[in-house]
Amino acid sequence: MGNTFFFGWEPALMAWLQANLGVFGVKLAVFLTLFGQETIMVLLLGYFYWCRSKEIGIYMGTNLFAVSVWNPLLKNIFLRRRPYFDCPEITCLKKVSENADLYDIAAQGYSFPSGHSSSAAALYGSLARWFKKRWLTFYCGILILLVGVSRFCLGVHFPTDVLVGWALGLLAVFLVPWLKTVLKKKWLFYLVLLLTALPGLFYCTTSDYYISLGMMIGFFAGNLFEERFVRFQNTRSIPRSVLRILGGIGIYLGLNALLKLPFSGEFLSSPAFAARMVRTARYAVILFVDIGLYPALFALTTRIGRKKKPVQ
Repeated sequence: MGNTFFFGWEPALMAWLQANLGVFGVKLAVFLTLFGQETIMVLLLGYFYWCRSKEIGIYMGTNLFAVSVWNPLLKNIFLRRRPYFDCPEITCLKKVSENADLYDIAAQGYSFPSGHSSSAAALYGSLARWFKKRWLTFYCGILILLVGVSRFCLGVHFPTDVLVGWALGLLAVFLVPWLKTVLKKKWLFYLVLLLTALPGLFYCTTSDYYISLGMMIGFFAGNLFEERFVRFQNTRSIPRSVLRILGGIGIYLGLNALLKLPFSGEFLSSPAFAARMVRTARYAVILFVDIGLYPALFALTTRIGRKKKPVQ
């Protein structure tokens, strides 16, 4: 199942790196790859959206969720197996899905292009483009570079997976905002982005597509709902910011666990189309609640962190 294609220098470079990483190098690569994973990105996105600037959060989130869907659309076309499938000199040092079999393609996903690399380029590239500060652009660039390199050091991507992942992420940073200026109406802009994602329903078989599709739907719907009915205010108060982030993470994790309860583990992990749609619906609900409904509670914490006025 799947295809294999690579340049001769790719497994040679990866094998050399793995042979010279050492214990510390492996631990460092595992740490760096975290900055391209869902948890760190949700934290960063939540901080900007709930606390610092809703506008920046929407900008970053739109670019991120667009590329998060486009990536598996390409993966399920090229069907490139991960390096350790066909190159015995390459060792997988960190599985994509820890609970699944190493050679379960549906769970571990395809290789081309790298999702961590494209997501990192989209999120940190958006951050750099928004603020337009040289020092921030430099550090974001270094982080994007290190996330990508960590992926082929860990044996889960070929270098060309990473190169194309970077290109896809940076394409989203420039293309998505341009599309918004052309379409002007936000609902139409979101609809067009969603339409670019829907073809995957006809051919995508990996879980990353259905998760990303659900997150995109929930983010777009939640943003439209919040703008119409909630209209929360951002905060620079540290106590309130901490409460908002912790609450948002709690809702994310809690709803993810709660919405699994009506279904058996066997069904949720099955390749059935119904199971895939349940996964999409679950993430759509989670993101809609976190982006659209949860901010309505922020008014309850308005007194926290507020300085008391001196008594006259």
